[in-house]
Amino acid sequence: MENAELNDVLLRVAATIDARKTASPDSSYVAKLFAKGPDAVLKKIGEEATEVVLAAKDADKEHIVYEVADLWFHTMVLLAQHGLSPVDVVNELGRREGLSGLAEKAARKDG
Repeated sequence: MENAELNDVLLRVAATIDARKTASPDSSYVAKLFAKGPDAVLKKIGEEATEVVLAAKDADKEHIVYEVADLWFHTMVLLAQHGLSPVDVVNELGRREGLSGLAEKAARKDG
């Protein structure tokens, strides 16, 4: 997949999530998550992160990809909940690009 295609997929998924924020909970999984409130999304992210760790411990590449996709998706739901998008995350990664991870962490206000 080319970079442009990757960006297109992320932006299409983000747009779909955003459109479903106000949909009927009976019509969409995303709408149902939003209707349950912020804690439901946080719980799903925790579950998916744990599933990524377990898949990685098993070294099952196909399962890792599947679980990371779930984690990314639910993280994108969280971003939409806060009026953010994958573009905001990509911009932050771009800001950090070329910086030492240690220097970047030391420069944070919370250290």
